[in-house]
Amino acid sequence: MTKKHTTRTLTVLVMMAAAGSALAAKHSFPQLGALGPVPVPDDNKITPAKVALGKLLYFDPRLGGDMSTSCADCHSPSMGWQDNQPLCRGYPGTEHWRNCQTIVNSAYYTQLFWAGSVTSLEKQAPSAARGAVAGNGERDMMEERLAQVPLYLEMFEEAFGTPRPLLRDAWRAIATFERTLVQRDTPFDLYMLGDKKALSKAQKRGKKLFEGKAGCIQCHNGAFFTDEKYYNLGVPTAPEFKESVLHQITFRFEQYAKGVTEDIYRKTKTDLGLYYRKKGKEDMGKFRTPTLRYLTFTAPYMHNGTFFELSEVIDFYNEGGGEDRIQKNFGHSTKTKLLKPLGLTDGEKEDLVTFLESLTGEEILMDAPELPKDAVLN
Repeated sequence: MTKKHTTRTLTVLVMMAAAGSALAAKHSFPQLGALGPVPVPDDNKITPAKVALGKLLYFDPRLGGDMSTSCADCHSPSMGWQDNQPLCRGYPGTEHWRNCQTIVNSAYYTQLFWAGSVTSLEKQAPSAARGAVAGNGERDMMEERLAQVPLYLEMFEEAFGTPRPLLRDAWRAIATFERTLVQRDTPFDLYMLGDKKALSKAQKRGKKLFEGKAGCIQCHNGAFFTDEKYYNLGVPTAPEFKESVLHQITFRFEQYAKGVTEDIYRKTKTDLGLYYRKKGKEDMGKFRTPTLRYLTFTAPYMHNGTFFELSEVIDFYNEGGGEDRIQKNFGHSTKTKLLKPLGLTDGEKEDLVTFLESLTGEEILMDAPELPKDAVLN
């Protein structure tokens, strides 16, 4: 390489670095910070009785169709409180079409599921338990099962003051238990609270890249590391989605159930994300920004579990994202313009991964409780 070319290359790199460092200054992104107390709704305060009941119900397959799956089967404590598969397991006879998200810190979301279809944990629990490709439970059957358990009669009365278990209270109890699954003592949190030794030099460099040159803060901002907005990144299709016949059958069912046009039903082989809720062509292929907390234990990543390593995720963003299949299939682009090649060096990518790892603390583990027994009751 000539001296002229070397000088030009150095100039370009300096300009890119300067542009990155000025990113946060030019835009009013919510600043990164330590995670605050868990939000609790006024109509479902946390009590020990609710937490104890909710923990049992979380692990209890009575809240489902054929009693083969509980919340913990798809959101297992030993698997990051999700299931560590690209696409979540589904109800027997189906396979789910999206990646399971962790329950840890889920209480901070104001929009749950990848397309934000519910706005609280109280609404998330029944949506999962009754969803056709998830729990597939029937209201009356699930409630009657609970009513045939003497211990549940006692626990529901203590927690909610009702003589008989009500399904609406079961969801409230599960939501209360899930609000205890919070991690606020990560190295990053300790650093932001004043312990300047909590992050290594590499992690501090990674934080600077995160807020600057890498541009991660554009979407992953605030104390929860998400703006909860929706983007099409051009994420590649997971191989499991393309290769599994059962996934394809489930996907066709979801297309029909969500009310797409016949043309879209016949044409698309791509999960259209937010479009299923809003039905606007500008929403095709968009998914809600996930939090980056606890991500060390929650691989694989993205809405379809395409990437198994954080380094793969960084490479994807460094290249400017992926192909816009919405443009390819429908003739209009919805891919976000925020993505562009970043020019990160190998060392910078390593620093960025190291910083992301600081957003996870000790693994949150829990043994499954012994479930109460049924009895024949009048």
